[in-house]
Amino acid sequence: MPDALTEPLISPSLPLICDAAVIGAGPAGLMAAEVLAQAGVAVHVFDAMPSAGRKFLLAGKGGLNLTHSEPFAPFAARFGARSAQIAPLLERFGAEHLRAWAQGLGVDTFVGTSGRVFPADMKAAPLLRAWLHRLRGLGVQFHMRHRWLGWAQDGALRFAVPQGERQVAARATVLALGGASWPRLGSDAAWVPLLAGKGVDIAPLQPANCGFDVPRVDAPVGETRRDFFRELIGRGPAPAVGWTPFFAERYAGQPFKSVALSFTASDGRAFARRGEFVATATGVEGSLVYAVSSLLRDEIAAHGHATFFLDLLPSHTPERVLAEVRHPRGARSLSSHLKGRLGLDGIKAAVLYEQLGKDGMQDAALLAQAIKALPITVVAPRPVEEAISTAGGVAFEALDGHLMLQALPGVFCAGEMLDWEAPTGGYLLTASCATGRAAGEGAARWLALQKK
Repeated sequence: MPDALTEPLISPSLPLICDAAVIGAGPAGLMAAEVLAQAGVAVHVFDAMPSAGRKFLLAGKGGLNLTHSEPFAPFAARFGARSAQIAPLLERFGAEHLRAWAQGLGVDTFVGTSGRVFPADMKAAPLLRAWLHRLRGLGVQFHMRHRWLGWAQDGALRFAVPQGERQVAARATVLALGGASWPRLGSDAAWVPLLAGKGVDIAPLQPANCGFDVPRVDAPVGETRRDFFRELIGRGPAPAVGWTPFFAERYAGQPFKSVALSFTASDGRAFARRGEFVATATGVEGSLVYAVSSLLRDEIAAHGHATFFLDLLPSHTPERVLAEVRHPRGARSLSSHLKGRLGLDGIKAAVLYEQLGKDGMQDAALLAQAIKALPITVVAPRPVEEAISTAGGVAFEALDGHLMLQALPGVFCAGEMLDWEAPTGGYLLTASCATGRAAGEGAARWLALQKK
């Protein structure tokens, strides 16, 4: 991990006066600092953590997904309700700009089979080290272990530091404080009451790219459970049926691979995609679930539950599945029959037994339907601190076209603390960098105007 980059603190009682303060040393804050420094502004970066880019490093632990290679229009559409606000920022600094920027740091990138873009060595640390080296060379000064406390009565920024409290008088401020996910890495949403108290409109923070809980009930078995799923498969009412203790204990942590998930919200929004996800002790999580998480979350908020349908064999037609299920099995057990004829075993077979019950598994038509459209009901997203990212935050309506807070002239916002969300796949990092650059450009413009 890069060094703490902490500037020596001579006396916390003496206020620091600077042109620009960037609060938050994640990708959005570092991008803002880079733009400001390249414009000739003296920049000071503050962060509560001992070192910069902690969430960035953890996100890249399994391979840093820098951005995505898909065309601009579908890329921008990934931001849903906020596409209109994010798209212009991506036009100025989007996927190709980000790849060129990384190349400028000496980091080659490649496009994976899924269209995602990664550094050639798949690592986040070398890119972050090169970035911080560039920022040092531009004169950016870093102040770590500085937790932002808001503003003093005279407008100075207040920071809690190991020696007590420090105040900073900045002519322009960029806030890049993150959302509420992974608070142990610094994104703890402590800024929400500070900005709300200044009259800034903030949409409630919610989990995004998150897992979900199934109902924690003693699931009915036998005839009752079979009837429940007859209704569900027929698109009837969605009863609350969760994992049994046996399934949760035996299969938590195991993946559903090569499946397709479909969901239609009550407002008509629809999702259908192949992929994989993981069963947890309390429900489901993983890439395929994250991709539909915003729809599931909103449906739960509106109706108390959401039911998606799982195709366990997306490469098989319903007719073929029914034919194979009905094929005479002789002395073989049903489990052996399903494994031999359809390749269904492990967690896929277990979830069928889990949801249909023993009696339901003997109903060939019901079993074939369940293999192609198994209903899974979820009733709550996992807590926001467990989520990969957050939805909600500073409303774009509270900002001007340069990401400056209308209620606080000279204060700009960037990154995940803004009210937008996107799926995983490089979209989150790209938009964080794009908003960081826009805020940095806005702050540089503001400072230039103040000198006139």
